[in-house]
Amino acid sequence: MTIQQLLKTAPVTTLLLASFIGLFIMQVLTGVDANNPSTEALLKWGANALPFTMGDEPWRLVSSAFLHIGLMHLLFNGFAMYFFGQIAEPMFGSAKFLALFLLAAIGGNLLNNYVTWHSIVEGTGQPGLSAGASGGIMGIGAALLIAALFKISVNGMVLNLKSLIFIMGINLVYGFAVPGIDNAGHIGGAVTGLVIALAFAIAYRQRMTIASQNTPNPATYDDRYRTTYINFPVSSDSDSLANNEHFNTVGFDNKSSFYPDSAVNSHLNTHANHSHLSEQETPTKSILIWQLLPWLIMLLISIGFIWWWQDIHDQILQVLKTIE
Repeated sequence: MTIQQLLKTAPVTTLLLASFIGLFIMQVLTGVDANNPSTEALLKWGANALPFTMGDEPWRLVSSAFLHIGLMHLLFNGFAMYFFGQIAEPMFGSAKFLALFLLAAIGGNLLNNYVTWHSIVEGTGQPGLSAGASGGIMGIGAALLIAALFKISVNGMVLNLKSLIFIMGINLVYGFAVPGIDNAGHIGGAVTGLVIALAFAIAYRQRMTIASQNTPNPATYDDRYRTTYINFPVSSDSDSLANNEHFNTVGFDNKSSFYPDSAVNSHLNTHANHSHLSEQETPTKSILIWQLLPWLIMLLISIGFIWWWQDIHDQILQVLKTIE
């Protein structure tokens, strides 16, 4: 897929990749080692570090997702974003895809800080720093797992569940096997992506169910709007004369054209139109509610993350006051 095709199909993915590469180039141009950046340089460019992130710089929860520790780290995450993004973004929509990535990245960083903080309290660990888009990418991968499980199609194609499980499994195993990998960040991102994707999938299935239930049956639809004709029996001359005299008594003359079915049809069509409109309004409202569900879940997750950050922040302050 060319850059032009990727930009058209997955604009947010393209912009994320451009931001990863652009930030890395800016680092190198300012003297940062491309393969082994220093701790000071990473902190300067926005890495996630417990004393800073959980102190007065919570913005590092997001900035660290765009920062990478060396060229190989950038290439690995860039390839994963390219692979997952061109599938996930058209499926979930650009706005939801971006929200998914950011929340998964924040969730991964928060879990990393939570684990780090408790290891410090227990005396089994020490402060460190982390960076990279891995948490957000793992969230996207987990979301694709749910999409495959619910058989949500992308351009008519259903994702291969076994292949996605294999790819996600390799990433998790690699994280536990190789030292220096942010396992908590990967797990936190994946769990966040799973929760958000479940809301996507449930909402998608409910919308499809409502749409299928409200698709008009062709036979019923034809009957609803079919014109009803009233046929009068062929009468003798004397009967015709009697009928004409009857119509004259109610205000119709012999020269007037009278269609006895027109009034009936008008009433039937008016009733059918009102009925059809009322039926349309109900599924439209229901579909709108399900469309809002993923956004509601992401809002609740955001509120939960704020509370989580505040809780760890308060614990750190309390310990510092005790030490002083």
